[in-house]
Amino acid sequence: MDKQIQAISNDMGTLAEDAHALLTATADVTGEKVVAARKRLAAALEHGKEMYARVREKAVEGAKVADEVVHEHPYQAIGIALGVGVLLGYLAARGRSSCNCG
Repeated sequence: MDKQIQAISNDMGTLAEDAHALLTATADVTGEKVVAARKRLAAALEHGKEMYARVREKAVEGAKVADEVVHEHPYQAIGIALGVGVLLGYLAARGRSSCNCG
């Protein structure tokens, strides 16, 4: 999960850098449509940064809460993880057995 969050973070950073580069590259371009598009892109970029910060903050808070719960109730957490694993294994095996593949 941490790798996915890092990948999303890297993608968002790349997107922000590309958007800034586009804004810089078109700074001297005139025209009503270009100016309007630049304003929309700048607003979208700012909104995206704010949204990313909120999502990241909530993800960190959720991870801290989950960590506390697991530390307070380790055996229950192990039991739940085992149950979910068994259920997923059962569903995966059932899906393969009903497939007339090959």
